[in-house]
Amino acid sequence: MSKVSKSSLFGGEQVLFLRLKKHKDKQAFIEAYDLYIEQVYRFVYFKIGSKEDAEDITSMVFLKCWNYIYEGKLESHDTLKPLLYKIARNTIIDHYRQKQNRVTVPLEAAAETSDPSLDVHSAMVSNLDFQKVVQEKLPLLKEEYRDVIILRFINELSVSEIARILGKTSGNVRVLIHRALQSLQATVNQNEDHD
Repeated sequence: MSKVSKSSLFGGEQVLFLRLKKHKDKQAFIEAYDLYIEQVYRFVYFKIGSKEDAEDITSMVFLKCWNYIYEGKLESHDTLKPLLYKIARNTIIDHYRQKQNRVTVPLEAAAETSDPSLDVHSAMVSNLDFQKVVQEKLPLLKEEYRDVIILRFINELSVSEIARILGKTSGNVRVLIHRALQSLQATVNQNEDHD
């Protein structure tokens, strides 16, 4: 799969948007797919925990997005990325409804691989350590906290992008991120207390 950089898109999302909205250009959609596939897959994978299910759901997300674009519902250039994440969130919810159970990480496995001296702020300095903590502790957090941690620290979206995806103000998202990090820190600390 070839990678498409934002700079190579001659105006990025604005040009893609125009090609998608006015012409329903399949090549533009392929470029958008190449641009966002890794981010969407990573978001789905951290929510689902299964490589196969994440691949299937990610495919469904892009198919649903193409149908949405084809029906002429894409509003503006800054709605493409949030649209993908909204579709991903809804598809994940549908997935859980169909399975009627939640993915859980066995606590024994999380305890075996955790570093009791690790706190969230020092983990963020080392992205690899942070991702390890997130993979182990993320399933223990409530849904809303999982979403903002994945979007902000795994997919590295801006606060304003997250606000559009979640339908919240930027201020609300900042508070939500702060609370999510506090909850993650408490989860890490709780593991320390049991060691």
